[in-house]
Amino acid sequence: MKRININIAIAILLASVVLSCNPLDLDQIDDPNNPSVSSVTNNASKEQIQFLLTGLESRHRGYVTNISQAWNTFGRETWYLNASDPRFQTDWLGQAGRVPDRSYFGFGNTGGGSWAAPYQAIKQADVLVTSAENASVLTDAERRAVSGFAKMIQGFQFMIPANFVYQNGIRIDVKDPLNPGPFVGYEAAMDHVKSLLDQADQELSSAGTGNFPFRLTPGFSGFNTVEGIRQVNKAITARANAYRADWQGVLTALDGSFINLTGNLNAGPSHPYNGPPDAFNPLFYVPNAAINTIVVVHPSVLDDATPGDLRVARKFLQRTTAVTITTDATPLVGTHQDARWASNTTPIPFIKNEELILLKAEAHANLNQTAQAVEAINIIRSAAGIGVYSGSTAQAALIDEILYQRRYSLWAEPWGHRWIDARRYNKLNEIPTSYDQGTIFTQFPHPQAELSWDQYVGN
Repeated sequence: MKRININIAIAILLASVVLSCNPLDLDQIDDPNNPSVSSVTNNASKEQIQFLLTGLESRHRGYVTNISQAWNTFGRETWYLNASDPRFQTDWLGQAGRVPDRSYFGFGNTGGGSWAAPYQAIKQADVLVTSAENASVLTDAERRAVSGFAKMIQGFQFMIPANFVYQNGIRIDVKDPLNPGPFVGYEAAMDHVKSLLDQADQELSSAGTGNFPFRLTPGFSGFNTVEGIRQVNKAITARANAYRADWQGVLTALDGSFINLTGNLNAGPSHPYNGPPDAFNPLFYVPNAAINTIVVVHPSVLDDATPGDLRVARKFLQRTTAVTITTDATPLVGTHQDARWASNTTPIPFIKNEELILLKAEAHANLNQTAQAVEAINIIRSAAGIGVYSGSTAQAALIDEILYQRRYSLWAEPWGHRWIDARRYNKLNEIPTSYDQGTIFTQFPHPQAELSWDQYVGN
């Protein structure tokens, strides 16, 4: 574990990205003690490829903190209560008529974890692909394995800004940071995601069998073979296809994924956190700590829970003393905190078996395959201890049931599932604002940095 921590630290240094007005630009490092980007893209050694790969895994988790705090607030899965800065409440909740603009708090300069961090990971993956292509020490199979892994991460990461700005569109051509391509709409962005994931699968399918040729962090424990990475890639593809409303595509992708209808619902790859010199789990808060900055369970999640739901008991800890933050609109009272993380080094899953089973249910429901949809729903309900589904089997009713189960099975995961789900089904108006007198946002504009960059390049 100590060696992994050191490798992560070195990889982060090697893959350092300087956040300037252009988040797409990788700094050309001149430090003689650390390789420059050009040195690793021109006949890199296996050790340099390893550092870049480990660095990509680190970049891959860069979105976690911002999205967990913000997107889950937008969908009212949580409140991020922060007594030191009221904007985490007033702005993120859209109180007193506040609406997103290019300089919106937490996102306006670089877009934070919703914009800059994903593009940094995407650019890091570009460097890794180029380095692998030009590395004479790699076999063709090793080259394809590395390229497939990198493109899988790119597909995952492009979904983050795409779902952040939604119909405002994102740049998908960022090969040249000084001359990025135009913005494309949500549908085109998601098609690009699908294309990258398909390319990743093709690369991995040509990479032979057996173990992945380089070391992966413990986040990929159980998936550190070429076939294991392909299964993760197919799982991500299933999520992307749901966003594309390609329901048969969801089922096809799931067939090649790690879905297991009788297996551990929490099985799946994760983001590891090992402590110094690596990072701590950013979602862990000491139980019942005397604190006034914390993520708390949104009251509606508690109010709407099914009696006896085991997910409530497992995920939510009722605090001995509630956390109260007073805003101009109304006091916000957090009675429960997140109980999912045993410690500050617990890994955070980024896609898991439970989501895949719910995607299967959703795809079947949308294809009017009622029996299969109910079967998948009942796997989730039985695990939650709330019995089998006995409601209407009309398509709309099944979709409502699936969205309800996703709300508790995928609660507050670093993706903002409920916000995206409600938008996908035109149900944003069903997210309650009565608890905070706020507003539910549909999408965000491009960060000011994007506008400034276009003006700079145009001059």
